[in-house]
Amino acid sequence: QVQLVESGGGSVQSGGSLRLSCVLSGGTYSSYTMAWFRQAPGEKREGVAAIDSDEKTSYADSAKGRFIISQDIAKNTVYLQMNSLKPEDTDMYYCAADDFWGVRAILRQGADYWGQGTQVTVSS
Repeated sequence: QVQLVESGGGSVQSGGSLRLSCVLSGGTYSSYTMAWFRQAPGEKREGVAAIDSDEKTSYADSAKGRFIISQDIAKNTVYLQMNSLKPEDTDMYYCAADDFWGVRAILRQGADYWGQGTQVTVSS
């Protein structure tokens, strides 16, 4: 059974940076497209960034130029480096994995496997 465990969330002031990490276990990491999503209470989950085993990436418009998704396949880990954070980036961030969708589709369609989420809070 695939499990995803996120870490790295926290509180930061506007303009600051955070790096989220997510470790996949119970599956072959390179078989999956990995992605980060965000969700505010009562809102729909929104795709942020995705990466596949060929290092192809895709970003939501809100993330382009500020966030960078990367991975260490040997460590079964995907990262989201978030820079120039804004108060509107405050959300719960979720790691996701899917073995069907590519990097663009996963951000629209969602994924089969999800982590528990890590809270990011940006204060002004």
